[in-house]
Amino acid sequence: MTAHREPSGSAAHRSTVRSLLRLAPFVRPARGRLLMGMAVALVASSMSLVVPLALKQIVDGPIAARDPSGVWLGGLAILVLGLLEAGLIGLRRLLLAQPLAEVEAAMRSALYRHLQRLPVSFHDRWPSGQLLSRATTDLMLLRIFLAFVLTFLTVNGLTICIGFVILLLQQWTLGLVLLAPVVPLVVLCHYFEERYSLAARTAQDQVGDLTTVVEESVLGIRVTKGFGRHRAQERAFAALSARLRTTELHKAGLLGALWALIMILPELAIGAALVLGVRQVADGALTAGALVAFLSTALALRWPVESMGFLLAVANESATATERYFEVLDVPVPGAGAEPRAAGPVPDTAAPGPRGTPGAAIPAVRTAVDGGRGRPGAGATLVGRAAADGGLRLERVVFRYPDAPPGSPPVLDGVDLHVRPGETMALVGATGSGKTTLTALVPRLHEATSGRITLDGRDITAMPRERLRELVSMAFEEPTLFSASAGENVLMGAADAQEAELERALAVARADGFVAALPQGHRTQVGEQGLSLSGGQRQRLALARAVIGSPRFLVLDDPLSALDVHTEALVERALREVLATTTALVVAHRPSTVLLADRVALLSGGRIAAVGTHHQLLRTNEEYAALMTGPLPGRPAEGDAPR
Repeated sequence: MTAHREPSGSAAHRSTVRSLLRLAPFVRPARGRLLMGMAVALVASSMSLVVPLALKQIVDGPIAARDPSGVWLGGLAILVLGLLEAGLIGLRRLLLAQPLAEVEAAMRSALYRHLQRLPVSFHDRWPSGQLLSRATTDLMLLRIFLAFVLTFLTVNGLTICIGFVILLLQQWTLGLVLLAPVVPLVVLCHYFEERYSLAARTAQDQVGDLTTVVEESVLGIRVTKGFGRHRAQERAFAALSARLRTTELHKAGLLGALWALIMILPELAIGAALVLGVRQVADGALTAGALVAFLSTALALRWPVESMGFLLAVANESATATERYFEVLDVPVPGAGAEPRAAGPVPDTAAPGPRGTPGAAIPAVRTAVDGGRGRPGAGATLVGRAAADGGLRLERVVFRYPDAPPGSPPVLDGVDLHVRPGETMALVGATGSGKTTLTALVPRLHEATSGRITLDGRDITAMPRERLRELVSMAFEEPTLFSASAGENVLMGAADAQEAELERALAVARADGFVAALPQGHRTQVGEQGLSLSGGQRQRLALARAVIGSPRFLVLDDPLSALDVHTEALVERALREVLATTTALVVAHRPSTVLLADRVALLSGGRIAAVGTHHQLLRTNEEYAALMTGPLPGRPAEGDAPR
């Protein structure tokens, strides 16, 4: 699996500070506690700079005067300073723990919420492991940055500045010696920053790739074992692990070289200052206490200086984590924040009511349908304005996948289709003809490239998505269940449904029998992806989820494909009652499913090639007859049809 890469250029061409500043809106609610924590940490760090001044007084006072009682008093002062520093460090942790945990939680919630709103085409392009690593590893790194690195980058920087001011005030000539490595250190940090940033971004992307492989291996464990592909999966995992290990070793090498140089140059400066200071004490230009205080202050600055390499490295990793996080958050949600396109009021006869209440036009229109489904003439007599403008209508709809090669033909090319109010339309076509894609356009899981789709005369792009998905319910060919109970999976179709409605939906899908046989009935957990159930059982629960809310419009993508003949007949019998009170578009591959419909639409070449009843198309359309009865001589089978 190849990780998603944004075309924004390498990490070496971006500003670490600019990237990290994007965290400001999330950090703003915690800024008071964060500033208090920094202030407390600065005071604690300053304690280490006060200790050398106390040592100077001890050396030049009691020790020089040979007064033991004065030494004990100075030692007690140093002990108090140490205890105060430890207490302040603990206070800093208490101040920062809760607000920064809330910042991390807010960022994770924002990412999850945004992922739920992004179109299906986004999820088609992005590996799940890349998204998972951004929501877990990257956000954990950002919390560490805010809680520790940001604080100590600020505090250690201020401590170094204060310390050097004290050194220059104590002995300016020796202070200048210690300042000598500053320029080369700045140059080295800039040199390593660019290379470390690029290595950090590469490692984080590779972690996402590795996460994707692990997730796919777990979810596809039955396929892996069934085909004996575990060794191939192990080799793929080992190859990705080796790539990640190489990148991490490269990072460690860069960090090790930087840290070594940051330690060596100050040590050399301290050594030079020690030699010069001893000579000044020997010449009488400097007291022994002043030299001890100067060297103690210099040594107290060792940790702030040496830690800068590690802190800068983590800051660079945090900057790349921030970029990866906002790569997802910056993806625009189609239609978000935009005013719906103007659309005239929906006529009362076609106005949809709340979910669970069919529009007022349905009963009148339904009585105009010639009795019986699948018979010639069924649905032929639909009258009134609701029949003309209502229902589901697709007008010159074109769809091309966003990542399709330039110049490639669209999947759908000028589709015109009208499903009348209260009518059930079967959608038939060869494999790869775009049936599933067409059904995904109705609830706007994909956005049509051009053309118009209306529900009861109202353009779906003029509706809030929440309202649209209250009106339209779907059952997909691949039934997806979640790690929840059987009942909770069904109730995802109508969260406010009551127990009676749940039981009715299970009965319609003929799932009530096997659900009642589960250890805890509909409260039984079905496990991840519902893999504890059979394919047919999962499909029946998905169908129950689609019908529980008595939706105004129902879109079913081959909902009975995994059922045996006996169960299929039972489900069809109950499904007829549901279809009698809704407007439905049903993708069908088998004659038994087609017979549920009033009319049939044949999708071929990206267009609607024919519309009629099942029996009419059998008599008049050769392609339809081939799909329903098998390939005619000289014609390819359905599975051989071009995509």
